[in-house]
Amino acid sequence: MSTTALPRDTAPTGAKPSPEIVPRLALTLMAAGAAAVLAAWWHATDSVVGAAGWLDGAGRITGLLAGYTAPVLLLLMARIPLLEHRVGSDRLARWHALCGRYMIFLVSVHIVTIIWGYALTDGKGVVSEGVDIVFHYPDMIKGSLATLLLFGTGIVSARVARRKLRYETWYYLHLATYLAIALAFSHQIANGADLSIQPEQTLWSAYYVLAALVLGWYRLWMPYVRDRRHQLRVHSIVPEGPGVYSVILKGERLEDLNARPGQFFRLQFQTRSLRWVANPYSLSAAPHPNFLRFTIKNLGDHSAAVARLRPGTKVRAEGPYGAFTEDKARLPQVLLIAAGVGITPIRALFETLPGRLTLLYRAGSDREIIFRDELEDIARDRGARLVYLVGSRRRHGKTLTPRGLMNLVPDLKAHDVYLCGPEPMQQAVIAALRGAGVPGSHIHHESFEF
Repeated sequence: MSTTALPRDTAPTGAKPSPEIVPRLALTLMAAGAAAVLAAWWHATDSVVGAAGWLDGAGRITGLLAGYTAPVLLLLMARIPLLEHRVGSDRLARWHALCGRYMIFLVSVHIVTIIWGYALTDGKGVVSEGVDIVFHYPDMIKGSLATLLLFGTGIVSARVARRKLRYETWYYLHLATYLAIALAFSHQIANGADLSIQPEQTLWSAYYVLAALVLGWYRLWMPYVRDRRHQLRVHSIVPEGPGVYSVILKGERLEDLNARPGQFFRLQFQTRSLRWVANPYSLSAAPHPNFLRFTIKNLGDHSAAVARLRPGTKVRAEGPYGAFTEDKARLPQVLLIAAGVGITPIRALFETLPGRLTLLYRAGSDREIIFRDELEDIARDRGARLVYLVGSRRRHGKTLTPRGLMNLVPDLKAHDVYLCGPEPMQQAVIAALRGAGVPGSHIHHESFEF
């Protein structure tokens, strides 16, 4: 399989629409939905009287906003192509995490204010009122279970907890969110005073049904259809370096996937131990009508098992995903910076991005450089600049700094920058680029840390 593209040294032509249009529209739509929720509370509320009334009102508002946020969480992770390609998976994941924390806060305030307000109204203690609500109000057992599942998911999603969990473990525990949202919905309809009137109840139900349909369409139905259409299988496993290997998949009509360099797929290898988890892997070469190449580093049980796959193993692929593509580039000069296995999507972009290219490739030793022959062939064919930064962190401690980068790339501010590598390295390089005067809108990166 040939992986070297014909030279493409022309600069981007024509004015491109701002890459921020879709993200801004998405955020505006989410804000408008929250405003509509507040309008629903206002419509259902005649007056607010006394401390109990204010507490009850706060509980109803936070409950409604928490209920509104739940489908937003699902839609952000529904793999909607427009959002995946224009916002980016890592940005959607950050929004998802932020909404999740916001939702837990809202649920916490909702619980406290509702119980407290009802206790004042009934002249009872807070604890006894809480017990009475849980065991005697309709569907409150479901609501309580939903709350426990939601809080549990929040705990395992905290950064400290995630660092101690394998991706596979975190993935399965995170699925509890779906059950929590389903249980919470019945509680909202049964107990929500603001949802007991029309058209609020019908619109609220339609909102949840629509979110479920979108999730099912893009996460279940479309992967199934593509699986049947493209018949992906492992063609070969190729060692690339210490603990690094390429998985080459063969399939039918792969051009219909419209995959682009810089994007990634979530792959489910259909073996007993791997079929239940879909891990993200970037394309490491431009897509071919019959082949897709992914390059993987042995970082855990899943990636280690992939190295032992046999040719012919069936593969289910969700994607392509990601906004780490040439659409981000708005300048005729592009700087690519890669470290470690972060060279994977950068190698595909180095092959295909238009414009004048410079690639800085950071590796701990010569043995750790992967795709050396391919990169040098591409650089020669395209007249691109290729710089290896090989050695210890101490040796290159001053290289990836504002002054160091400006010495390597004198007209640094006139470049779009694509960056991929370990998260600490990415953050350090982004800080260095900003310190060198590169606008944030010219720095493009995606992170796949869970």
